[in-house]
Amino acid sequence: MFDIGFSELMVIALVGLIVIGPERLPRVARTVGHLLGRLQRYVSDVKNDISREMQIEDLKRLQAQVAEQARSLERQVNEQLKTVETELNQSILDSAAKNAVDASVEAAKPFTPPLPAESSVPTTASDTPRTPPAA
Repeated sequence: MFDIGFSELMVIALVGLIVIGPERLPRVARTVGHLLGRLQRYVSDVKNDISREMQIEDLKRLQAQVAEQARSLERQVNEQLKTVETELNQSILDSAAKNAVDASVEAAKPFTPPLPAESSVPTTASDTPRTPPAA
């Protein structure tokens, strides 16, 4: 804090002894010591307060950056969702239009009744082919 050497302290003590006197010097020294201690605590408290304020400012800046990044991410996600939604809606519409065209083409064909199916399974014993027994 102060750059006072030993020789300067000796000069201050000698002047204090001469000016204040030997009876009151210990009480004055004690009072000066208390005042210097209070001054050091006050300076330390001010430094801590300034440090806390700087940290709070840093945290506020960081919070603002994080909030901006979150908003940006939200915008990007919303844009992607809108893109996917429009693509899905378009594919649904295309599929519905294709189904409608297929149904109208099917409806435009003339009706042909199905032919009776011929049975490949013999119905009587005389219709079954005979194979000669193996020798």
